[in-house]
Amino acid sequence: MRLDKFDLNLLIAFELLLEEQNVTRAAQRLNLTQSAMSAALGRLRLALNDELLVPHGRRMVATPHALALAPMVSEAVRNLRVLISGATAFDPATSDRRFEIAASDYISTVLLSPLLPQLKHEAPGMEINVVLPNRESSALLEDGKLDFQLTPEQYLSPDHPSELLFEERHVVVGWSGNPVFRQEMTEEAFLSCGQVAVRITGVPSFAERHLLASEDRRRIEVTAPSFSLVPWLLPGTNLLALMHERLAQVFAPLLPLEIRPAPMAMPAMREMIQYHAARTTDAGMIWFKDKLMTAARSR
Repeated sequence: MRLDKFDLNLLIAFELLLEEQNVTRAAQRLNLTQSAMSAALGRLRLALNDELLVPHGRRMVATPHALALAPMVSEAVRNLRVLISGATAFDPATSDRRFEIAASDYISTVLLSPLLPQLKHEAPGMEINVVLPNRESSALLEDGKLDFQLTPEQYLSPDHPSELLFEERHVVVGWSGNPVFRQEMTEEAFLSCGQVAVRITGVPSFAERHLLASEDRRRIEVTAPSFSLVPWLLPGTNLLALMHERLAQVFAPLLPLEIRPAPMAMPAMREMIQYHAARTTDAGMIWFKDKLMTAARSR
């Protein structure tokens, strides 16, 4: 088949069909009807001269030819996205662009949320999709499925540029009625209390990594799936948590909390912004990154 007769949107359909191995779920991700996605699969089969997905029991599996094509299709889709986004002039006032960002609830609370009114005022048609970071975030950035990842320096991909947003201290936070606060907050006093730990999508947080040396002396009594849930778990208990200072300050006016400096030696966390190396000249990316950098410096 000649390239000028081939609908390039079918490459997107191919990629999602192989990821989902299910016509209905792939259709949902593209906001298409099941019949429209089935028709796309039929056109792909004709163009590529292969069944691509075949029934196997109650599910569908990719053919060997489809699996061989998958990396090339993903690279083609990534390059086309970069080409189109880089070639398109960006006017925030009229843009309907969608930015995909991997960011924890912590960075969303202390940086994205305060910035959102300004972003929506300057770019009312812009869409922002925030997903939690996980072990696949760097791979998603590599594939062009993420525009930015906002993450501590330790979790960056070595293959793409990054910049420092800000440095963050960690502090001890607990209920203001906790008797431990009647004494100096030493490491022993901290470890004498039950702990609230954070586990997000299986990735240990920056603070948890630095508490590994004290793991045998800690009593983790509660595990939370997000940073912003932690302050709500503390009032009325003797639990303590090691929290980002900026996040603790957000919740301090809302809850009866006491905040003390961390008693153990702990380096400042370097919160970074990372983006794909091929998109450094993308006008929309530059605009959005500058907004984040300016907001980070002002806080």
